[in-house]
Amino acid sequence: MATSDGRLISLDARTGKPDTSFGKNGAVDLREGMDRDLAGLTYGATAPPAVFEDIVIVGFSVGEGPAPSAPGDVRAFDVRTGRQLWRFHTVPRPGEFGHDTWAKDSWRDRGGANPWSGATVDVKRGWVFVATGSSAFDFYGGDRHGDNLFANSVIALDARTGRRLWHFQIVKHDIWDYDLPYPPILVTVTHNGRKIDAVAQVTKTGYVFVFDRVTGKPLFDVVERAVPASDLPGEKLATTQRFPTKPPALAPQAFTEEMVTDISKASRQYVLEKLKSLRHGAIFTPQSTQSTVILPGLHGGFSWAGASFDPETGMLYANTNNIPRVMNLIPTPDKPWPYRISGYDRLVDQEGYPAIKPPWGRLNAIDLNRGDIRWQKTLGEFEELTRRGVPPTGTESLGGTIVTAGGLVFVGGTKDEKFRAFDKMTGKLWWEYRLPAGGYATPCTYAVNGKQFVVIAAGGGGKLATKSGDEFVAFALP
Repeated sequence: MATSDGRLISLDARTGKPDTSFGKNGAVDLREGMDRDLAGLTYGATAPPAVFEDIVIVGFSVGEGPAPSAPGDVRAFDVRTGRQLWRFHTVPRPGEFGHDTWAKDSWRDRGGANPWSGATVDVKRGWVFVATGSSAFDFYGGDRHGDNLFANSVIALDARTGRRLWHFQIVKHDIWDYDLPYPPILVTVTHNGRKIDAVAQVTKTGYVFVFDRVTGKPLFDVVERAVPASDLPGEKLATTQRFPTKPPALAPQAFTEEMVTDISKASRQYVLEKLKSLRHGAIFTPQSTQSTVILPGLHGGFSWAGASFDPETGMLYANTNNIPRVMNLIPTPDKPWPYRISGYDRLVDQEGYPAIKPPWGRLNAIDLNRGDIRWQKTLGEFEELTRRGVPPTGTESLGGTIVTAGGLVFVGGTKDEKFRAFDKMTGKLWWEYRLPAGGYATPCTYAVNGKQFVVIAAGGGGKLATKSGDEFVAFALP
């Protein structure tokens, strides 16, 4: 296991005791062996490491700025001794591929570009796939002109050597915190009449990118579209960003007056008045010293809840959010960096509900064979609004799906603290149960002596700020 405080630990599975042949007394200090002093910097793992043969592969969570941040490199270790085997620089050094996407010395001591969500392994090919976050500082890039490889990229690496096989950068020169929030999903689809091993990547921007697993070529065309320029001194954004033609976006791609909430006349009028002082527009509207609406928001679109895949049908199941944020950059003349952000504020009405028309949360079924949306269902509700006569609005959700061979999609994650089962083919809600606290986790399923169980962690609390809990809840049919 890898820990958020920067250790890689090996335990004897039978006894729970440290494996004394691994590292020092069973642990590797991940801060050691780096070419920078990481003391005082955030550096550790927030997702499980991946194991291939006798290799354990670790992605890292690091600071996002504006203060100095640790490197986000992918690292691999000998699973028996703890010795580092390879390290892939997610910010390329001089002479490495992609170094020219960092102007001047902006690569030096650069943090971020980190696969904090973990990694997936193609065991047959011996390849590991990672999806990286944005480069630090998340919201200003005036000191890192260029596209900034390998930030915001899907990367295929040789699991034995760390050699780059292919990559695809999804967001260039990110200043919106559009991290790739979930590891690449390894799937097999039927495309143009033939079976293809592929990689699906969900994004905060609400798109799913699908790539040929061997070549990295998108299975559906990706187009470059012009995006707005920045008016901040020193900032130089990419002139275009990439958009897949299929599947269609599963999150709004702009914020306009027509999209302002309509749950009540008072709410709509409140937000319209508030909007007069905010910059808003299409996706990739840049940050400014004036408050700016960010949509899709910092939790997506798709979030770290990720997605589940049904190999029988080629369907991908995932929940999405539709929650605008508002933030601005504040000059910091007393600091060695030029700006800080105002905060990660949701844009809400006078009662605290999202400022955009519902649904605010959805469950989606996406056909990866054809690149179509099979069905969408509102996910979650605010019961007090339902009692007022407002149709169920959905809620922001932070917990993933599983799909079963028996034909169900299970998902928690919603602010109403319910756990639900949907028909995988139609999206019909079959069952729901109120948990003791929010199920902000991906459930699991397993069988014992022929009896199947479904279990979810009901931890609550966290970024959705509902009551906290400490229970695992298990379900089974009679």
